[in-house]
Amino acid sequence: MATITQLENGIVLITLAGELDNHEANQIRTEVSTAIFTGKTRAIIWDLYKLGFMDSAGIGLILGRMRDLAPVNGETLILNPSPTMEKIFQFSGLSAVIRKCTVEEAIDEIGGVVHEK
Repeated sequence: MATITQLENGIVLITLAGELDNHEANQIRTEVSTAIFTGKTRAIIWDLYKLGFMDSAGIGLILGRMRDLAPVNGETLILNPSPTMEKIFQFSGLSAVIRKCTVEEAIDEIGGVVHEK
């Protein structure tokens, strides 16, 4: 299950819960990519604290949205992955965007970055 919320300053908060499989990833991809391509999104926060399982479709989902944000110098943060997911993200080259913090702290971090661009 995913909850997608458009916040201020073009930040999209995606909270994932339960299991993220290919079907769910495709639904999220469509909604988030639409927001990016319409110019409404400059940053994405992926909050994974409720996510129990994610397969390769989840990694592809996050990497693809990072690629979509690249033309606008968009920012991505991954919050609170499980230890297993954190290892997968590290192997995927995403360790620099992993944070263990609250959503509010992540919004503050991205808010400062987005305002400076």
